Amino acid sequence: MPRLHDPAAHTFASDNYAGAHPEVLQAIVDAAGGHVGSYGADPYTSRLAEVVVDTFGEGASIDPVLTGTGANVAALQALTPRWAAVVCATTAHVYTDEGGAPERLGGIKLLTVATPDGKLTPELVDRQAHGRGDQQRPQPLAVTITQSTELGTVYTPGEIRAITDHAHSLGMRVHLDGARLANAAASLGVSLRALTRDAGVDSVSFGGTKNGLVLGESVVTFTEEARAGLVYLRKMDAQLASKMRFVSAQFLAMFDGDLWRRSATQANAMATRLAAGLAELPGVTITQAVDANAVFVVLPPAVVEPMREAHHFYDWNRATGEVRLMCSFDTRDEHVDRFVDDLRAMLA
Repeated sequence: MPRLHDPAAHTFASDNYAGAHPEVLQAIVDAAGGHVGSYGADPYTSRLAEVVVDTFGEGASIDPVLTGTGANVAALQALTPRWAAVVCATTAHVYTDEGGAPERLGGIKLLTVATPDGKLTPELVDRQAHGRGDQQRPQPLAVTITQSTELGTVYTPGEIRAITDHAHSLGMRVHLDGARLANAAASLGVSLRALTRDAGVDSVSFGGTKNGLVLGESVVTFTEEARAGLVYLRKMDAQLASKMRFVSAQFLAMFDGDLWRRSATQANAMATRLAAGLAELPGVTITQAVDANAVFVVLPPAVVEPMREAHHFYDWNRATGEVRLMCSFDTRDEHVDRFVDDLRAMLA
């Protein structure tokens, strides 16, 4: 098959745009030969279960799935009865970018709370965590937070613990959308466990494709209650891969030698470099803390479209002119420097 794209092309549109990490591709090749069991009855998925216990602690369990949306829907369904509602930020991916799947597919009512930085707090949770016992109100029985957030900010372990302690005191469970959990852990210099199990989270949608996998996400759970019915929900939600060994093998590669941290650290470092370069330019305003691999910035209107044509990125808020620039595991110094140099030239 002829190559249909320029392998040297690089954009700042999304970490989903990036290709696959060579170590991940090699893991797929290594898993490709011969016949093994399907639907998870294979040695790679079995080994992954052991690695997850090593990573997150005894009692941790992993269910590989196909998509991040599927991971979030299945995880939230497992945490909530049919009459429940889930509290989330207004910027949460489950609310803004999943085509209504949690509500339409999962049957889950989302109760949103506005935040200045994408991060919930116990006080913000309380704005929707009321009406328990009121038959006319969806029952707020879970909270979902995103790490790192849709605004590129990061919760500390203490901030997550404050939410989980408060939520649990109200009889609510806590789910963490970890599509970029690796970036948050790398940013803070802590383990994946420190941001999840040790912080009191009940379940996690642990991401892979934004950090170098070809295809695959996962649901990691820490209690029997959090995984109740998940084995059935994964099939019902069209997330059960028949050749699961290829999803599991990719996650094994990501855990092996802390590839997840190496890749996330590179992406984060490039975002920091990009923000530093942009901060020196006139008329450019960085709008959020650059905690992970995202830079949110307002550019002068006249340069937005020429820069988008040259480097491709997405608007975040058209009303304010805010755009989002995402760095990936394969972003390099020269990509960042070219963006800053081009913008400097256009501003001049």
